[in-house]
Amino acid sequence: MKFTNKNIWITGASSGIGEALAHAFARRGARLILSARNHTALDRVAADCLQLGAAYTLVQPLDLADTDSLAGLADAVQAQAGPIDILINNGGISQRSLAAETRLAIDEKLMRVNYLGTVALTKAVLPAMLQRQSGHILAVTSLVGKFGSPLRSGYSASKHALHGFFDSLRAELSSSGIQILLVCPGFIRTNISINALTANGSAQGSMDDATNQGMLPATLAERLSEPSAPTNRKSGSVAKKPLASMSNVSSPACSPP
Repeated sequence: MKFTNKNIWITGASSGIGEALAHAFARRGARLILSARNHTALDRVAADCLQLGAAYTLVQPLDLADTDSLAGLADAVQAQAGPIDILINNGGISQRSLAAETRLAIDEKLMRVNYLGTVALTKAVLPAMLQRQSGHILAVTSLVGKFGSPLRSGYSASKHALHGFFDSLRAELSSSGIQILLVCPGFIRTNISINALTANGSAQGSMDDATNQGMLPATLAERLSEPSAPTNRKSGSVAKKPLASMSNVSSPACSPP
């Protein structure tokens, strides 16, 4: 699959994996829609992408927690940029707190941002894809979407929910021409642990040692956007097939960090 002039919408595009994906697809001449809450950071990423060769960039700030706003934003984006060829659901927040000490409001926030926000945006983009019988929807989940892990009960639950939703959606769309891909990274060197929610809802404010030793976001992004890129099972997990050969993907695959 070639990405030249493809409309690719990336959430969580202001930093980390999302920013790295934006750079990777910019180098391949894609048209990029960049979303996150931080408008200033998105403007910086958009400028970088144009320098790297993006055919077009559109900055569309959004808050995944505000699920009621996402359908209208999707309509506005498609009216301005055209139909979405690839939706990359990458935005989200993590957690570092014991379940017994974590307020229910924190679990609700994790589910609203990581699961409901992603589902809402996917449902907002899906009708146009169904009408065209074409499109790709990717969700960046996590290894803890496959099994639980201490200090991440709510985060893990939200990622398990994504797996249930997108596995079901894949089955429903099996003859539609729309492809679904789940990406399950291990440790990736981003600010996710710094911004992770603690029991009272405040950010952890520090990077986990394992995260600090993780795969670089740019490495993951290149593996997803190159059809022949190898998977290093010791350093992280990527999809069974890279995005460039998504037409051959029928199920996700994960490997340990």
